[in-house]
Amino acid sequence: MLIRRQFLAAATFFGAAVWTPAPVGAQSGEAEARTFIQNLGDEAIRTFSDKTLPRQQAIQRFQALLHRGFDVPYIGRWVLGRFWNQATEQQQAEYQRLFERLIINTYAGRFLEYSGETFKVTGARSESGADSTVATQIVRPNGPPINLEWRVRHRDGHPKIIDVVVEGVSMGVTQRQEFASVIQQNGGKVDGLIQALRQKVG
Repeated sequence: MLIRRQFLAAATFFGAAVWTPAPVGAQSGEAEARTFIQNLGDEAIRTFSDKTLPRQQAIQRFQALLHRGFDVPYIGRWVLGRFWNQATEQQQAEYQRLFERLIINTYAGRFLEYSGETFKVTGARSESGADSTVATQIVRPNGPPINLEWRVRHRDGHPKIIDVVVEGVSMGVTQRQEFASVIQQNGGKVDGLIQALRQKVG
């Protein structure tokens, strides 16, 4: 669903297991978002470097990071777009479950392919509302660096990633367009997407 370079970007962070937040009140806005992303990146590198981690434990860490670092419910709703309000509560619940499973199935095993990439924060800026954008680079041993921007939103005093922009391409927008296409191909019905996701995740 996502191009290779988008996987490299996501995998760098999905592999992280723990991050240490700054003390409450010590930072705000882009400074807090920058610290949050830097800590995630540093821990991700340490996690990826551990090749002794059993596969099942790696998947569990991946899922834990997904919940802790990313606002998965918000991302799922946003990606579904206007079709979210057309879905019943039962459809919404199943869609969110399948959406999370899709992420896990797509990336959980692949992040173990880490092969020496390094990560650095290059800047941060405040956006409208409670959002901040943190600019970073993934530096690869064999290839040009990948430029990423992480959209971070503060909820209940905690930062959460809500989108990743890879070389100017939003992962959220890309997925939203793909899901909308599937729904339109199925007569504008959310059930068509849900069925496709069921097949995709097995």
